[in-house]
Amino acid sequence: MIVIIAIAFFLAIVISLSIVVFKTIASPKKIDNVRKLLKAGKNQAAAKMAKQIVTKDPSNALAHYYLGKAYLADNRGELALIEFKFVNEHALFDNQLQEIPFRKEYGSLLLKYNQVEAALREYLLLTKMDSHTADHFFKTGQIYEKQNRKDLALSVYKKCLALDPKNAKAHSSVGYILYQAKQFAEAKKELDLAIRLNPETYSCYYYLGKLLKDAKDYGGAVKAFDKAQRDNEFKQKSLIERATCYMMANRLDNAQIDLQRAIELDKDGTSNDTLYARYFLAACYEKLRKIEKSIEQWEIIYNKNRSFRDVSNKLQEYKDLQTNDFLKDYLTCSDTEFVEICKNVITKTMNLTAQQAEIKKFGCQIMATDAATGDWMNMRKQMYFIRFYRDPEPLEDAPVRETLDKAKSSNCTKSYILASAGFTRPAIVFAENRPVELVGKDKLQNLLSKASK
Repeated sequence: MIVIIAIAFFLAIVISLSIVVFKTIASPKKIDNVRKLLKAGKNQAAAKMAKQIVTKDPSNALAHYYLGKAYLADNRGELALIEFKFVNEHALFDNQLQEIPFRKEYGSLLLKYNQVEAALREYLLLTKMDSHTADHFFKTGQIYEKQNRKDLALSVYKKCLALDPKNAKAHSSVGYILYQAKQFAEAKKELDLAIRLNPETYSCYYYLGKLLKDAKDYGGAVKAFDKAQRDNEFKQKSLIERATCYMMANRLDNAQIDLQRAIELDKDGTSNDTLYARYFLAACYEKLRKIEKSIEQWEIIYNKNRSFRDVSNKLQEYKDLQTNDFLKDYLTCSDTEFVEICKNVITKTMNLTAQQAEIKKFGCQIMATDAATGDWMNMRKQMYFIRFYRDPEPLEDAPVRETLDKAKSSNCTKSYILASAGFTRPAIVFAENRPVELVGKDKLQNLLSKASK
């Protein structure tokens, strides 16, 4: 009986060992088949076989790795990330599963799914494990830059350039950081060098355009932003920047075209750049006195982000347009109609008679006399200098000073400034105790209403 038990025990051991040996021999063969299927582009078959191996041997890190590779090849990145996380936590790296190539793939995948801190750990590890590869330092610099840790980014980019002095993208990134630090001369050197090294590094043209724009070289900036659009990452930004150059040069039609294109590039319409495009488009409409179109853009922005710049103030400011047709006409009518409205205001509400009225960039300028004085040529000392503004921004003190100077040179005894957007505090303070009366939005609305009767 004892002999039988011993024989049975021996057979059990032999069978168990045989199973282990079989698994040890069979598993690598199956994994090799997974590798071959991946190489042949049969991603789903590779994933299926890798799953079978993982089901039988859950701790097989190599099988998890190839399952992740299969998911990646099949554009199922989130599932691939799960498998790669398992490999990262459990693998013993060797010739079959090499650590450096794995960490490069893993770091890239983490970045794709916005797991920035985890990605940073991977790339920092790579800079130590493979310190002669410039790309590891470049990727680390990109992450630091996204985290707004500019000093660290600059340091790492310089290490990248020490290994690869002809890395145009690294020179471009260094140039942009220096630009943000207001080191403009050094920034331009880096950007020019990047362009010389690789004229197709179109991101450089974007940063160069910003430099030129700040220097008020709008023509040069426009040309740079033209080229920057060839980089899909910078296309929308470049259109917006080019549009602002056109706005500063008062080429509003060109600006509108670029801003519309920038908006159309974002199908969801939710990116911050798209909100800026709409904001600047509203500013164009406002300058062209197409206020209803401006309001339309501000409302879209407000629905997406209620705290975006001064949009809520803009909507409140123009709220009266919905109920006050007189103010609406004042802001949106043609130049010819605007002159008539202004003349009507001084005649019916100020008891003055317009002697000269002319359109100006800011609105309308009128020389007037008291209605009862008759011929203004014989009553120069009782002349009034009146300006109507319909600019979208509150008037600063500079236009008030200019108005007083013009009034004095024209021998006018008093001046009036009527502004639909009101006045800044410095303008109000400057006007105190001087022969000029400031008429803001509320009083202007009352005058417009009275003049219409």
